[in-house]
Amino acid sequence: MTKLAVPIWVHDAEGAMDDCEAAKSAGADLVELRIDSATDDVEGLVGLVEACPLPCLVTCRPVWEGGAYDGDDQERIAVLERLCLASPGPAYVDVELLAYQRSANLRQKVGLVVDHADQSKRGLPGLILSSHDFETRPSDLTRRVAAIAEQERCRVVKVAWSARSVRDNLEALELIRDQHKPTIALCMGEAGLMSRVLAKKAGALLTFARLDDGSGTAPGQPTLAELKGLYRWDKLKATTRVYGVIGWPVGHSKSPQLHNAGFEAVGYDGLYLPMPVAPAYEAFKATAAEFVDTPWLDFRGASVTIPHKENLLRFVAERGGEIEALTQKIGAANTLTVRDDGSLYASNTDYAAALDAVADALSTDRAGLAGLRVLVLGAGGAARAIVAGFADCGCAVTVVNRTAEKAEALAEAFGAQAGAMGEAGGMEADVVINCTPLGMHPEVNACSLPEDASVLLPGVVVFDTIYNPVETVLLRRAKAAGCATVSGVEMFVRQGAAQFEGWTGQSAPLEVLRGAV
Repeated sequence: MTKLAVPIWVHDAEGAMDDCEAAKSAGADLVELRIDSATDDVEGLVGLVEACPLPCLVTCRPVWEGGAYDGDDQERIAVLERLCLASPGPAYVDVELLAYQRSANLRQKVGLVVDHADQSKRGLPGLILSSHDFETRPSDLTRRVAAIAEQERCRVVKVAWSARSVRDNLEALELIRDQHKPTIALCMGEAGLMSRVLAKKAGALLTFARLDDGSGTAPGQPTLAELKGLYRWDKLKATTRVYGVIGWPVGHSKSPQLHNAGFEAVGYDGLYLPMPVAPAYEAFKATAAEFVDTPWLDFRGASVTIPHKENLLRFVAERGGEIEALTQKIGAANTLTVRDDGSLYASNTDYAAALDAVADALSTDRAGLAGLRVLVLGAGGAARAIVAGFADCGCAVTVVNRTAEKAEALAEAFGAQAGAMGEAGGMEADVVINCTPLGMHPEVNACSLPEDASVLLPGVVVFDTIYNPVETVLLRRAKAAGCATVSGVEMFVRQGAAQFEGWTGQSAPLEVLRGAV
């Protein structure tokens, strides 16, 4: 069973003990005592190890391997020797491969205080041999792993490197699965989160999580609360299906909160992760193909956002998958589904979410939208999906945009009418939908309609696709005029709910999803 380890910087034994107690209370299985800056107080460290409330791993990382220890190597090893002989001692001690390889004297000293086949003493820690690269994936990674694994006294293989892309995570997870010895393989940085969360799925010895936002020992470590809460650590297993949000950037996305809360609510064996993928089609294709073609990953789908919505259509078409008819006409998809037989399906839940949100505000269903006058502000990607959806429902759609040519092109594509943005406030409509960024954080005082817009009448539904802030200037003005209002949060929740239902085959717990967002 993969352990959940919390790294703790030791500056003084008393403060570190408090952190160890906090880690235990928060559900950690192990603590890593990083003693890089505390080697002057050997007896204090011995007391800390002996009284530690959780099994511990002791590490003193030198600056040349990304740590903080800048003293003599022999003195460093002498401190580790003393701690290994504590009673009780640590469960593991971490030594860098490079240091272990270049000094026969160091190897001998370490060999006397760690557990191995030729060791007569019992109760000694297991030796972790490690290698780190904080810049990129090392070109000799495979050789490093082999060099660590072949050391007879090494119990655990550990490698960590800075992820170049999310695809590096698969290599890390493959290393864990392929090794005969217990292995820790991690990718650092934002793109490396998957290797940390899915370590349990791959069968790693352990993964690391920060105690809180102010701690941590490597870039990209999630907090313990995030790993156990948001990413459902205690529910993960080898069969867990993997989903995610693919975009650039994706760090701001609330989709992981929404979908993981939904999986938890219905007891679905799934996990949803952020998956940052660089804008080029080649990057999208390479990532999606590798995920889809890795059977043990159980990759079953993704939300796809800017700038990859068109890339998704191209990828699914090239792979011989199915594309929803209206999605094909829109020219952009936001949902990838990998079916049980391995085939791919691309769809767009944005327009469906908009239709359902407006229908709900009017206490009707999609059929009841036919004939309504719908005014769409903007002609970008979000507007295209919404115009397509409402036009397909039989609504009389008018598109306005600052650039008239864009409004005309969009209107022509779906049998709608085009108008001038400056005249929108005086038009007549049953439904007004803002698809412009006006009013979005941080420009929260902007609005796509003038303050005296006569289109805002009692009974008119005003829908703003912006969800940050939840209530925009447009929605405040509409509410004051007696309009029914729909926020972008509702559309976000409903498009996610449609994805959830397509992936799981279960009804989406809408109130849970709203609460999560």
